[in-house]
Amino acid sequence: MVEWTQEERAIIKDIFSKLNYEDVGPKSLCRVLVVYPWTQRYFASFGHLYSPEVIMANKRIEKHGVVVFRGLEIAVNNMDDIKKTYAELSKLHCEKLHVDPDNFQLLADCITIVIATKFRSVFTPEKQAAWNKFLSVVVSALSRQYF
Repeated sequence: MVEWTQEERAIIKDIFSKLNYEDVGPKSLCRVLVVYPWTQRYFASFGHLYSPEVIMANKRIEKHGVVVFRGLEIAVNNMDDIKKTYAELSKLHCEKLHVDPDNFQLLADCITIVIATKFRSVFTPEKQAAWNKFLSVVVSALSRQYF
């Protein structure tokens, strides 16, 4: 079980309160698909993803990026038991979608880059530390079914 300080909780909730999911969601998912092209195999049903421009213009990728951030919002609202909150999502990604769990960390890294780019100097090392802790817990919870 993860212990959260009140400051960490406040930082994470503050960051989420300032996010436009329709902006950061697609940017984060597009970044992972462009930077780590092997992740595209999980989105084969979304059409041909043969260039960064095509990926960034793909409406299904855009929509799924928003879904990812809505899922993260669920974790924010259940910080005391993210593992239990994500149990079914972990099972889905493991047993049905067969997503390599290493890809969760790749996406987390890309989300952090997008957030850092958005907030710039306001995204202090202390805020990044809390953010990274949060995403580490999310990645662990999503990967739980695999182990």
